[in-house]
Formats: sequence, C-alpha cells, structure tokens
Amino acid sequence: MILEGAIIYSNLLVLLALGLTLTYITTNVPNFAQGSYAIVGSYVALTLLKLFGICPYLSLPVLFVVGAVVGLITYLALKPLIKRGASVEILMIATLAIDLILLGAIGAYSEILSQIVGSTQAKFVFANLDFSLFGFKGILFVSTFVIILLLIGLYLLLYKTKFGIALRASMENPSLAQTMGIDVEKTRLFSWILSGALAGVAGGLLPFMQEIVPATGDLIIISIFAASIVGGLRHISGALIGGYIIGISESLITYYLAQAFGTGFLVYGKVISLIIMIATLLIAPYGITGVDWKKVRKMLSIS
Repeated sequence: MILEGAIIYSNLLVLLALGLTLTYITTNVPNFAQGSYAIVGSYVALTLLKLFGICPYLSLPVLFVVGAVVGLITYLALKPLIKRGASVEILMIATLAIDLILLGAIGAYSEILSQIVGSTQAKFVFANLDFSLFGFKGILFVSTFVIILLLIGLYLLLYKTKFGIALRASMENPSLAQTMGIDVEKTRLFSWILSGALAGVAGGLLPFMQEIVPATGDLIIISIFAASIVGGLRHISGALIGGYIIGISESLITYYLAQAFGTGFLVYGKVISLIIMIATLLIAPYGITGVDWKKVRKMLSIS
C-alpha cells in the first residue's frame, strides 16, 4: 500500500525535521549532520540486534539516549564558533565537516561489526522483523504512536513548565530573554540534545521501511531540509506540516511517475522534494507557517 508507506515515511521525516528546526531556531545553525545522526541510531539498533538479540522496537529508549549524546557532542564542538559569532555559512560548513566525520565513522564501524558477526553489515533492513496488525505494518502504528507521544510531550514541556516558557522566550528573542535572566545557554543545549534524541529514534525505525547504508543520512538530509523549509524554518509546527507535505508528496508523486514512465523515476524522489521546496520559497519565502493566511483569505474573498 503506497499510502501506508507514505505515512510511515512522513512520520519519520517529521521526527528529523523537528530536530533540525529546533536547533535552527535556538542557535541559527543549519545542521547538515541531522541525517547522519539517524544512521548512527540505525547502526546502534543493528548492533543491539546482532549482539544481544534485542528487537529494534525495544531498543528505542537506548537510541533516544545515544542520539542525545551525539547531539550534545555536536553542540559542544560548535559552541566556540557560536560564541565567537560565526556566520551561518561558517556554521553550516562546520556541520558538513561533522557529517563527514560521522559518515567515515559509521562506514568503519559497519566493517568492524561485519567482522564480529561474520557477515557483511554494510547494508541492512529490519522489514523482516516487523509485525502486522489488521493487515497493516507494525511500523505504521509504532511511528504514529511516537509522533503522538512526541507532540503531547512537546506541548506539556513548552506550555506547562517554566523551562518551556524560557525555551519559547529564547526562541522568540534570545537577547531579550537573556536580559530577563533566562539561561539561554541551557535552552540551546537542550535543543541540541533533543534534536539528536529524535534523530536517534527515527534512525531505529528507518530500517523498517528502507535499506540502510552508511551514506543514507546524506540522501535523506535533502528531504529533511525540504520539510523544515517548506513548513517554515522558524516554527516548530512548520516541521510537522512540512514533514507530511514533503513525505507524502515525495512518496506518492514518485510512485505514480514510476508507474507511468518506468521504475527509473524512483531515483528522482529527492528531486521532487527540491522542486516543492523551491516552489514554496518562490511563493512563500518564510514557508507555510510564515504566510499571512488572514490576508490570503481576504484576497480570495475579494476576488
């Protein structure tokens, strides 16, 4: 079922886009290593499966912690540049360097793991481990449950706790928040930890729907950025909206193009995400959540 696959892919994309958006809002860093964070989670899940027989679904709490540590280390590596007021371009290149380091480390680790378990682990899937419920894949229910749990958790954190209020204030106006006595540094650190944790969980679920290789992160980063930008890079809700727009569009359009013109079109899925992103930027430079919808409705009613 193509729609089932599109929803699963969109759920995972939302997890990754939320992390990217969080770190961009708080530190103004476009993190190009976000995709590789997820693949670190994928390989940790594979390790737990191969060495200890732990089902990837049960390893999600571990992946949450491992992803959080990766996010923490990245922030500590970028912190000196952020403190010195490095430009967005410099920070972007720094995250590209971190992505390359992660790519090399994952590649080397896959070879080590292959030697330990006695078979190649350069590419793998978890689809054969999935369960089925009411005729649907288990990953559909698990990924949807994770998204619902995440949204409830974020709502409670942002609107029902003092730290959430401080976090929102830091996102809106860091300078003013610091003047008011809010520890902006702590909110930045938290956003990077949470970003890594979300990517780690997404990485544990990703092999249930596609083959994983060490470079998979560099492929999905295109869709992650497209989702965040289409939704509006400065709004958390934008990551949710953009994730579903890009995920469903990429899956469905690619599928129907392949049906019409041949399976060769399957490799152009990321091009569709880029086209949607460019079209959105031309029409709405600040993304969908940056559009003044009251003004749009007024214009449409006049016409």
